[in-house]
Amino acid sequence: MKPYNRDNIPLAKQLRKNMTPWERKLWYEFLKEYPIRFQRQKAIGDYIADFYCAKAKLVIELDGGGYYSTDQTEKDARRTSDLQRQGVEVLRVSNLDIDRNFYGVCEHIDLVVRRSLPQSR
Repeated sequence: MKPYNRDNIPLAKQLRKNMTPWERKLWYEFLKEYPIRFQRQKAIGDYIADFYCAKAKLVIELDGGGYYSTDQTEKDARRTSDLQRQGVEVLRVSNLDIDRNFYGVCEHIDLVVRRSLPQSR
């Protein structure tokens, strides 16, 4: 289990109850029934990841329109770097991709998960 800031747990629970439409779509139409377990709004370190798969050591972050400002881009880069230092791969997906290419996003997530899993011998 990854270390986490306990102070983030109430916010993570609130975010689970109030998912964005894009988070809801990805969760209910793909990740919830994915054969390898994902968690929603998972506290990791000082952050709350949109989606986390422990087995694949993968965080999926959905980025909306506000995520492309210079300030937000810098924060996201620090966040990604911090999570990578904890041994987690970060996959960023735009809300626009969820809207326009949902099945392509799902295929890409599946590819990243399968690539990250140890091969059985």
